[in-house]
Amino acid sequence: MKPEKDYNWARQMGLLSTIPFLMAVPPIAGLLIGRYLDKRFNAYPVLTIIFLLLGFVAGVREVRNVIKKANAPTDGDQSDRGAP
Repeated sequence: MKPEKDYNWARQMGLLSTIPFLMAVPPIAGLLIGRYLDKRFNAYPVLTIIFLLLGFVAGVREVRNVIKKANAPTDGDQSDRGAP
């Protein structure tokens, strides 16, 4: 295999392996923030629902961005590796 192919495969696997976390963490964070704010402002369940929905939207949006990035051609440019 060529080095570009190895890098592309590893890059895709690394990016796509984050999807389960991106689908779980933002809604949980939204739920916790919403519950805290509901208790603080005595508005149960309004803020919990709002922040939970915002968490789902943020998770789906970030998954979409990761999939776009994983499918993007690298053109031999490994610029997303970070600065040396």
